[in-house]
Amino acid sequence: MTEQPTDGAGQAPDTSGTATPAPSGRPPAGPPVAGPSAPDSRADLHPELPRAHTPAEPPHGPALGEAPPAAKGRPPRPPEPRGGLLMGRPFGVPVYVAPSWFLVAALITWVFGGQLERVLPELGAARYLVSLFFAVAFYASVLIHELAHTVAALRFKLPVRRIQLQFFGGVSEIEKEAETPGREFWLAFVGPLLSLVLAGLFYLALQPVEPGTVPGVLLAGLMISNLIVAVFNLLPGLPLDGGRMLRAVVWKITGRPMSGTVAAAWVGRALAVSVLVGLPLLTQSGVLGDAAEDSVGMDTVMDALLAAILAAIIWTGAGNSLRMARLREHLPELRARNLTRRAVPVESDTPLSEALRRANDAGARALVVVDAHGEPLSLVREAAIVGVPEHRRPWVAVSGLAQELTDGMRVSAELAGEDLLDALRATPATEYLVVEETGEIYGVLSAADVERAFVKAMARPS
Repeated sequence: MTEQPTDGAGQAPDTSGTATPAPSGRPPAGPPVAGPSAPDSRADLHPELPRAHTPAEPPHGPALGEAPPAAKGRPPRPPEPRGGLLMGRPFGVPVYVAPSWFLVAALITWVFGGQLERVLPELGAARYLVSLFFAVAFYASVLIHELAHTVAALRFKLPVRRIQLQFFGGVSEIEKEAETPGREFWLAFVGPLLSLVLAGLFYLALQPVEPGTVPGVLLAGLMISNLIVAVFNLLPGLPLDGGRMLRAVVWKITGRPMSGTVAAAWVGRALAVSVLVGLPLLTQSGVLGDAAEDSVGMDTVMDALLAAILAAIIWTGAGNSLRMARLREHLPELRARNLTRRAVPVESDTPLSEALRRANDAGARALVVVDAHGEPLSLVREAAIVGVPEHRRPWVAVSGLAQELTDGMRVSAELAGEDLLDALRATPATEYLVVEETGEIYGVLSAADVERAFVKAMARPS
């Protein structure tokens, strides 16, 4: 299911009111508006910091105006992938059908059609139309299962990115973790519960229907398939719903979400091995079908292939759950205050060369365009600075390289972890203005710095 920055220089920016003269043909740039009466403009930019401000993770990037070593200004989260064919937006959540679903639908149509040939031979070729209807109805049941998770998540104020129907069922991409083990348990349980309810409804609908008819076969098939979905998902290993329920129980007992994740993930890996070995053995022993009918061994090969695919999905999902848990454990290390770059305020008509001189003298790596009253108007984009050749910088005003500030581009210096990432996701940009609770400027946060810190945190062992 998806980031270095500040500085420790002790020099102060030039706030004396005496600017370096602009090139001939341009009027001299006005003084920066951080406050000429202040002996050290660091106090204006960082009102709560001592002169030798040294963040927890000092920057190791290039000076302002030099090209960064990697891709510049990437937001910490890429645009939302479409994930296939958009089918609708129930409850405001997009539902996609992945291309792999069509392969599964064709496989179900073929397999169920073969069964219909034995049960209802009079259907002829029309049995494949009935089988296709069954495949669509079955995945509609899977969608209801996923919608149960989605509705519960929305009820708990957890954002849901999308629902995707894919090769082996569906997935609801919930972007945040439940706050309590009780909510986690319920969030996981509602999916299998709805599948059990559907199985019961199909059973009741089957009672008045005459056996050996098309409606009877369809209802029986949907009843059994929903029962299988419910039971399979209740197995106590990640990434299955039962694994999340086990995680919630261990979380409740130990008080640590990570302990629950580790326990449920390893049970999930044990389940993967059990499926890989056990499913073919059960088929061979006749528990899951008549082995005597498999005269050419084709069913054995198909069962082994199915077991391998299921085992791979469970094993991979369990591993991904462990990685996501490690990610969440390290998220608090991402703090806006520690990642913020020192910034220098400049007026809009300041030549880029002069602005860079002030920034370099101050050990700063960001420029904030302010008005005559010192109010921030825009942020000078690092990528735009790098794109201006050095010989042209005396003739280019910073206003032409700046991005106007919006409300979403102002973030609190107190933000950390998921709250910080949520703020950046809400307004994708390359730079953000970081402010104190008083509204005073603290500095500039680069999305690229957040991404690098994110990757660095993920690389640390738990």
